[in-house]
Amino acid sequence: MQGSRLVVLASGNGSNLQAIVDACADGRLAANVVAVVSDQSDAFALVRAGEAGIPAVHVPRHRGEPRAEYDARLADVVAGFEPDLVVLAGWMRVLTMSFLGWFPGQVINLHPALPGDLPGIDSIRRAWDSALAGARTSTGVMVHLVPDDGIDDGPTLATRVVEIDTRGSFEAFEATMHGVEHDLLVATVAAICEDRSILRTSAEPTDRIHPTESEELHV
Repeated sequence: MQGSRLVVLASGNGSNLQAIVDACADGRLAANVVAVVSDQSDAFALVRAGEAGIPAVHVPRHRGEPRAEYDARLADVVAGFEPDLVVLAGWMRVLTMSFLGWFPGQVINLHPALPGDLPGIDSIRRAWDSALAGARTSTGVMVHLVPDDGIDDGPTLATRVVEIDTRGSFEAFEATMHGVEHDLLVATVAAICEDRSILRTSAEPTDRIHPTESEELHV
């Protein structure tokens, strides 16, 4: 199979991984997932990989192992698959330069919030709770480069705003957010596969690629 080589790092269910795998299979992505790597042995993402015939690799952290040492081992594993792009799709560990230094300008992350808003974990729940308190009416999803160990603050590649309807349930809102995550991640990876110069984006993006009313992809 031709196209960009993707390694996906995932710690949990892997629904965003599945969106990428499906898009590769139906031709929306000029790429193929050459490996899925997880820090959790029971991550369903590994099951999804196995079912798709993709190498599924568990890289456990040893007791007391410093983050930098773990990341160096992780980088060694990932480098063995010769990726063009490393996609963090529900990866729940902050990566250090012991990993990122191996893949400069090649690591992207999906985060369920807009740039500068709600970094870290539980962003969907925090946005919902904030809306219930009357403090916001919307949130969003972004894809960004990961140049260093900053938390969800790398140069932005794509964003999409999501309105919060508190008349519904949290579960419905969460499902909407996940759907947006899937669409935006696939669209961003597809754009990168078509034009690798997107990965050289600055921290202040100035242009759009295939924008819609609610989505922006920047270069």
